[in-house]
Amino acid sequence: MSIAETSAAAPSAAGEYASVRVEKATRHPHVAQVTLIGPGRNNAMGPDFWAEMPRVMAELDADPDVRAAVIAAQGRNFTYGLDLMAMMPQFMEFLPQDKAPDASRNERVLDFVENMRRAVDAVASARTPTVAAVQGRCIGGGIDLISACDVRHGSADSAYSVREVKVGIVADMGSLARLPYIIGSALTRELALTGRDIDAETALRYGLVTHVADDAAGVLDSAHATAAEIADNPPLVVRGTREVLNRAIEGPIYESNRYVATWNAGFLASADMMEAISATLEKREAEFTGR
Repeated sequence: MSIAETSAAAPSAAGEYASVRVEKATRHPHVAQVTLIGPGRNNAMGPDFWAEMPRVMAELDADPDVRAAVIAAQGRNFTYGLDLMAMMPQFMEFLPQDKAPDASRNERVLDFVENMRRAVDAVASARTPTVAAVQGRCIGGGIDLISACDVRHGSADSAYSVREVKVGIVADMGSLARLPYIIGSALTRELALTGRDIDAETALRYGLVTHVADDAAGVLDSAHATAAEIADNPPLVVRGTREVLNRAIEGPIYESNRYVATWNAGFLASADMMEAISATLEKREAEFTGR
């Protein structure tokens, strides 16, 4: 997130998805599990993920039997974040064809960023409380996703990185807005400006995760146990508690997310971003020029 070895219960009949598997009542009658399944390598987040997550959360919210959900992933790693290869055709549409200003291109970038971010916002704003179960690497968009969850558990081998700075992008899917409320502004700045990895024990010390399990199976067990505790409480009170907690921060988060989308609308298609993508694909160190 191994978590690939989850319950063999059949996927929910309510909806089939390409990027996730939704299972309900496999361990507890009121707890669902949403498992990232790709299709990108290491559960990288491609077009399917960004399109499907709002539908997934709407499905859970519409089911009166679902009172909490675990967000997990199959395989050795939770997710490597944005699937650059799968998203490349859409990115290429935003590259300037010449040096002339193109306000319509900037507007399309703004819409593109905000449409993608709805996948993460859907988790944060859902009526269904969520517990993340993370194993292996959780990079970039993975941090956006788990920071939108109510609770985060990690395995001993889990590692975390706000990696966007390494690929020439200002993180714009919500982590820069939400992490200060989870780990504080100073630590958010350090992680976001360096792009460095932190291990499970450091994540626990920072407060990014609240529990570290021995392995992937253990973290799934602990996440389900916490989700079950939530689901056993009065649903209306749980919902009210989350709404009060969210109301205190939703305004600043919205403003931050809107601002970064506007920033990237103007600066996303930079030479440094293309250099970062090329370096990633060619497996070499990037050489940034500030252009």
